[in-house]
Amino acid sequence: MFPVFGQNAFVSVPKKALPHFYLLEVFMSSPKYKRVVLKLSGEALAGEKGFGINPTVIKNIAGQVKELAELGVEVAVVVGGGNIWRGKIGEEMGMDRATADYMGMLATVMNSLALQDSLEQEGIETRVQTSIEMRQVAEPYIRRRAIRHLEKTRVVIFAAGTGNPYFSTDTTAALRAAEIEADVILMAKNNVDGVYSADPRTVPTAVKYDELFYLDVIKEGLAVMDSTASSLCMDNNIPLIVFSIMEEGNIKRAVMGEKIGTIVRGK
Repeated sequence: MFPVFGQNAFVSVPKKALPHFYLLEVFMSSPKYKRVVLKLSGEALAGEKGFGINPTVIKNIAGQVKELAELGVEVAVVVGGGNIWRGKIGEEMGMDRATADYMGMLATVMNSLALQDSLEQEGIETRVQTSIEMRQVAEPYIRRRAIRHLEKTRVVIFAAGTGNPYFSTDTTAALRAAEIEADVILMAKNNVDGVYSADPRTVPTAVKYDELFYLDVIKEGLAVMDSTASSLCMDNNIPLIVFSIMEEGNIKRAVMGEKIGTIVRGK
């Protein structure tokens, strides 16, 4: 009998069973998902300030992404731009919707470059690809090149949305996840830890869901992602995990398959 340490205690394992035990340990410590799309809202980068980029927050996020890269997980990121520009402001100004959306796309590029710099400070090779060409600052989005970067364990950040107005960054995350054949979309929120029946900040009786189907999200109008993004995920059977970014280590927990937040499935 040999003493072998587990996660919470140690157990005695017969000598003949040791190889099987170690195989089990390796299996349990392996990521559940090999290729992921991490969706970050612009507000997540702002932290409690609600505007701009919080250096502490973005450094923390970069550290969590580094943990995934070190596990061999292929990571693609889609970042929103709400911490810099909101379409509602453009609406109040009487601005054309398409113009306001293009400004939002530029805001996502600014966030993506900031995240790229933070990741590279952590020693993680990172590429930013934009849907709108701006070769002086980033690569144009090319699907095969993005996949090749991921295979080389580089983090790829998809910026400028889909390159078209009227489409959200949620739809961008769904579209890119389908294109690169990602195993899951990780939706990291900064003000909620999952999907609720109503806004838990204003409705104390709101119920948190552990598991949902996209059809339920669409039918009940739950504020997870817009209907275009939900339909795209449902049609391509891409699971979505919604969780809080505020608790350190949650991104890794989600990738390892721990039950956190809410999981939304296609079937």
